[in-house]
Amino acid sequence: MNLTLYNTLTNQEETFIPINPPKVNMYCCGITAYDYCHLGHARTCIVWDVVRSYLIWRGYEVKYIQNFTDIDDKILNRAKNENTTMEAISERFIQAYFEDMQRLNVKQADAYPRATHALDGIKKLIWELEQKGYAYETQGDVYYSVSKFKDYGKLSGRKLEDLQAGASGRVNQSEAVKQESFDFALWKSAKPDEPSFDSPWGRGRPGWHIECSAMVRDMLGETIDIHMGGNDLIFPHHENEIAQSEAFTGKPLARYWLHNGMVKVDGEKMSKSLGNFVTIRDLLAKYDPMAIRLFILQANYRKPLDFTDDALKAATNGWHTLVEGLLFGIKYREKLNWTEETHNSFIKSVHDHFCQAVDHDFNFAAGLAILFELAKDLRKEGNLLTHEGKTSQSSQELRGKWHTLVNLAQVLGLEADFNEIEDASNAITESEIEALIEQRLNARQAKNYQEGDQIRDLLKEKGVTLIDVSGGVTKWHWNN
Repeated sequence: MNLTLYNTLTNQEETFIPINPPKVNMYCCGITAYDYCHLGHARTCIVWDVVRSYLIWRGYEVKYIQNFTDIDDKILNRAKNENTTMEAISERFIQAYFEDMQRLNVKQADAYPRATHALDGIKKLIWELEQKGYAYETQGDVYYSVSKFKDYGKLSGRKLEDLQAGASGRVNQSEAVKQESFDFALWKSAKPDEPSFDSPWGRGRPGWHIECSAMVRDMLGETIDIHMGGNDLIFPHHENEIAQSEAFTGKPLARYWLHNGMVKVDGEKMSKSLGNFVTIRDLLAKYDPMAIRLFILQANYRKPLDFTDDALKAATNGWHTLVEGLLFGIKYREKLNWTEETHNSFIKSVHDHFCQAVDHDFNFAAGLAILFELAKDLRKEGNLLTHEGKTSQSSQELRGKWHTLVNLAQVLGLEADFNEIEDASNAITESEIEALIEQRLNARQAKNYQEGDQIRDLLKEKGVTLIDVSGGVTKWHWNN
């Protein structure tokens, strides 16, 4: 089986061939630390966390680097508004990032370089670009001369003639000092009352794009296997990274470029101006972290993802189903006579099926479908064991299915807690609801109203309200 992935650089799916197998170097553009992380960050971090985990599980030796931008106009503006320092703001929100990621079960990267800690490498790269004629200094600012790099636009498909002033993103300098409107800042001269650093061009601070080029080179080398991030970074950030790094080295910055899709909230682009800006902390106040992971992984990572209450409630119900399966071996261990010495067998056919599904451009949704099959099978056997005292499958067979489910779920970062057994026992699926409604209808038609009332009360305990309408039809809805 070959792992394939969609390479933004070539706009096609390709077989994954690392530069130096089994080693894999990965770099992900991290947050600008000026505010709490939002839903877009949740998706980005969960997707690439699982990509990394899956590669390790498949036998690769992964080195995963994610940076922090800790100097930026947004950080400086917040520091001014709160009458504090840039360092205090960035440190506060970097720590908040780690707290949020821990709750979402996102594993820490191998290193988190910060822009302010990488200044030597940044200044060195700028100087080298200047020596090669790709950068020029004017009035204490240093700009990258985009027209000098013949391959500019190869990632995003942009053409120089179509670019307009301001396309470089976070550059707010006067256009008069730039040779071309689309040139972007590598170094910005110091403004009054702003933090600044010494450099050959005077005191100032780095531009946004040069930070990642320098940190990739310092941490991973001149060419890496995978460069990742949200697709909003394709242009200008990743395009500019390529221009900076490849102009100096003459080598590809990354062999594969992977990008995750953006998120929406109730069909609208998330923004503070629309009043639908949702932080990870807002989301965690309403939903289980594992339900959020499940929701994100059920969608193709490259496609847009719409956060709605209905979708997250459905993911919550799905998580309850998985929990029942994941806790099967703990809940029924004694009844199945499992001991610590009982052999944990892994079902090879399921393993191969899972790999075959996920190997196709990290198709985690297809992998999850396999997990749900195992979980539902285990739930059925658990019900048999509870109500009839026996199962239709051997204890060893069930052990293998449970062990396989737990192992594959761990690859996706989906882990249940023993305390969730009670919650799982109270959970109910839509198919089970419909079956109980049918049973209640049959009871009422047989004039067994006591049984009908018992079923209504049972569903009420499970958080389901029944509404009898004309024609013997019963509708239902989840309680708020």
